[in-house]
Amino acid sequence: MAEKIAFTKMHGVGNDFVVVDGRDANDQDWSALAIEMCDRHTGIGADGLIILERTLFADLMMRMYNPDGTPDVCGNGLRCVARYAVEEGIVSKDDLFIGTLAGVRRAKLHRNAEGQIVSITVSMGRPQFEPASIPMRVAQEPVIDFPLDVTPTETLLITALSTGTTHAVTFVAELPDDERFFTISPLVEKHPLFPERASLMWCVLVAPNVLSMRIWERGAGETWGCGTGACAAAVAAVLKNCASPDAPIVVRSKGGELIVRWRPGAEIEMTGPAERVYRGFYPLCR
Repeated sequence: MAEKIAFTKMHGVGNDFVVVDGRDANDQDWSALAIEMCDRHTGIGADGLIILERTLFADLMMRMYNPDGTPDVCGNGLRCVARYAVEEGIVSKDDLFIGTLAGVRRAKLHRNAEGQIVSITVSMGRPQFEPASIPMRVAQEPVIDFPLDVTPTETLLITALSTGTTHAVTFVAELPDDERFFTISPLVEKHPLFPERASLMWCVLVAPNVLSMRIWERGAGETWGCGTGACAAAVAAVLKNCASPDAPIVVRSKGGELIVRWRPGAEIEMTGPAERVYRGFYPLCR
């Protein structure tokens, strides 16, 4: 019988992941497996592969790989890991600490009167605005409404920052149609000013402290949700005086809503759901 690996499919606002408990796994090429397992035609299909590992610095370590195999940081995945860890008995508390490539993050599960998990709040660290930390090859700091020349006829006003991963946020009058979205977004992702590529959040302010966005994630393409991107969009809205830091900011995407709280100088907090879809086994030798 071919060797196989157990996995759980999970999602947060439609941002879906293959979650694997790798604490006792033999050496695996997780990057190569991410490419294989995340393929929506020949694999399981997901926006990313998440591996749980042991660490001395937190309750557990989360490693996330994009569908192209590149390692990254993921806010929706962070909530999924928190729920998975508690429900699987890996962690026996509703307030836990998870290691990521961007540092240790705190997660707190919220339950209803029946004890069911209804949402999860995660700390996302402080946003980084220094060009070297984003990273972005510009001298401007903070990078607010930078005119990014994408094509000879298309210039986007970009607010760029890192929320553990590189984000470019652009505020527009209406969300782009498919032609514009799929033409412009990958050009921004791979723009020479972003040496490590960037995710692009197209945002519309639809009401006070309410944003609607369409998401292009580096290494993944269009996704229904992006936790780090929702945080970046909310921070950008505060920086541009489009939203107030004195109240929660609602960020809507195709997959649902996330609630983001941020005051300048403080850490970002994000609250949203995390859902289990199904369990299965994936053959490692096919």
